[in-house]
Amino acid sequence: MNKKLLFIFNPFSGKAQIKNNLFDITDTFTKAGYDVTLRPTQQRMDAYNYIRLHGSEYDRVVVSGGDGTLNEAVKGLMTFDSAERRSLGYIPAGTTNDFASTLNIPKNMYEAAFVAVNGDEFQCDVGRFNDKIFNYVAAFGAFTDVSYDTPQGTKNALGHMAYVFEGIKRLSNLSSYHVNIKYDGGEIDDDIFLCIVLNATSVAGIHTSEKLLNVNLNDGLFEMLVFRQPTNLIRLQSVLTGLMKGEDSGDDYSIIKSSRFEFVSEEDIKWTLDGEYGGSPSHTVIEVLHSAMTFIVDKDKIEKLAEE
Repeated sequence: MNKKLLFIFNPFSGKAQIKNNLFDITDTFTKAGYDVTLRPTQQRMDAYNYIRLHGSEYDRVVVSGGDGTLNEAVKGLMTFDSAERRSLGYIPAGTTNDFASTLNIPKNMYEAAFVAVNGDEFQCDVGRFNDKIFNYVAAFGAFTDVSYDTPQGTKNALGHMAYVFEGIKRLSNLSSYHVNIKYDGGEIDDDIFLCIVLNATSVAGIHTSEKLLNVNLNDGLFEMLVFRQPTNLIRLQSVLTGLMKGEDSGDDYSIIKSSRFEFVSEEDIKWTLDGEYGGSPSHTVIEVLHSAMTFIVDKDKIEKLAEE
């Protein structure tokens, strides 16, 4: 008896390339011994709701879309107890596909489909943001709303450059939040220009320095990059120079590893979770859920990011 596979895809992600690859993808799944159920997403949160209601009926779940679609799939699977939580294959089809880059999943859809049903299981940490689940990044401050404020049509037409143009429009209106941040063994109380909590090697299509972050995807720790408000362009340049040199701290920024972060501010903070709007709480707790999700990857290509 064949195994059952649920394939959920966002038909509008990226440049809607999935429509031209659907036959080859489903043929790959079938050749791997699966009976395939196709589910094109109908609206926002459709992937989450369908997986939450039906995910346990399948032996394998595969999704295709951008980071937002992947976020919904992870959230849906995380509603199950660990014994019933299915492994997740991913075919990237969005504009930046940061987490796919981190997992070294092929950009070619056919190759990614092959990995999704023939690859290796890899346990990965995920994050809990108050009562929400996120996959690889939570952020607030400068430019963090660009990913969800940029119209889908502009993303499809311009790709990654759409984010660049949208970010340039915000340069004249950058501000900061005064935030108290507590983490494992330490505390920061300052005006924060930008804060990124992540478990990835790519953010907004930009690959981070391996020397700088030393990311391990299943060590029970996330990396936090905190940038204090620069007082002038010279100070901002010093931040950029320090990061390019791989320095883990400076007068205007810090990089911290922790299993838990707590943020308190007198004003509401507008957060981004995996590139989507995450709410505007004034009090936030982020906790790392150690090895909570299992992704299907090519382990030879991800070995350096795994715990030895």
